Amino acid sequence: MTETIGVLLMAYGGPDSLDDIPAFLRDIRGGRPTSQALIDEITENYRKIGGKSPLLDITRRQAALLEARLNVGARPGVHYKTYIGMRHWTPWIKDAVAQMIEDGIQQAVALVLAPHYSSMSIARYFARLDEALAEHDAPFSYAAVTSYHDHPLYVEALARRVQQGLDGMPGDTLVIFSAHSLPVRIMEQGDPYDDQLRETARLVAAQAGLPDDRWTFSYQSAGKSPEPWLGPQIEEYVVELAGRGHKNLLSCVVGFVADHVEVLFDIDIEAQTAAEAAGARLERVPSLNDDPLFIAALADLVRQHERSLA
Repeated sequence: MTETIGVLLMAYGGPDSLDDIPAFLRDIRGGRPTSQALIDEITENYRKIGGKSPLLDITRRQAALLEARLNVGARPGVHYKTYIGMRHWTPWIKDAVAQMIEDGIQQAVALVLAPHYSSMSIARYFARLDEALAEHDAPFSYAAVTSYHDHPLYVEALARRVQQGLDGMPGDTLVIFSAHSLPVRIMEQGDPYDDQLRETARLVAAQAGLPDDRWTFSYQSAGKSPEPWLGPQIEEYVVELAGRGHKNLLSCVVGFVADHVEVLFDIDIEAQTAAEAAGARLERVPSLNDDPLFIAALADLVRQHERSLA
């Protein structure tokens, strides 16, 4: 008899069309009203990257490749099946859970497609997962992958991209590692997010052979709220760096593992425009997306955490 182990991949979610944006923002904001000005701004951002988020398509490719890789190396009598659950759009985490239970899944490994832990991000995905499981009489048990910011294969995948990105760039190019900003108050709460991000940047820089004066770190994509957010923000930072004489810049987004609006608009359009206006050149290394090394990292994480289910 074959045992099927479920693998739940959770991601942020993104609108399938411009018409979805008001409802998408409403979910992100917990039902709070969204100003028309903000709806218009976000709609225009998505319009500039093609009118929808590519995140679901990329996540489906990641899930299919991960499932195939896990099953190639599966021990006898074990089969893996991947599922996708989005936090803020369809397919919802609760729908993935319902499908897993309908499929007879009794044990699973759950992970978020974001490598760095924060109580304001990763913890909220698992809260939604637990809420969904609580709605069922016979929920499955799961092992949680809460962080993988220093996984060797994840680090190697990023380092290779940095090295490839530097090919053809001038020798004085400065690499900027970045990740999604969160409110500053998480630092006062002892949240590990900032420490994990900076450790990732240090590890990737070391593996890519970058001396300390050839890389730096910034945040990006701060939320639209009045409280202070972690910085510096990359669209302002590139201007500051250009003013200090850094005219060749290479962006490596370590906090996202797939292309979506925070990469395709915030870096490729907004930050690049700011850099160009300041007399600097900003290029970006490709996102991990379905990189085989990244898929191998996910497979290793699943197998590691699966052992705790026994």
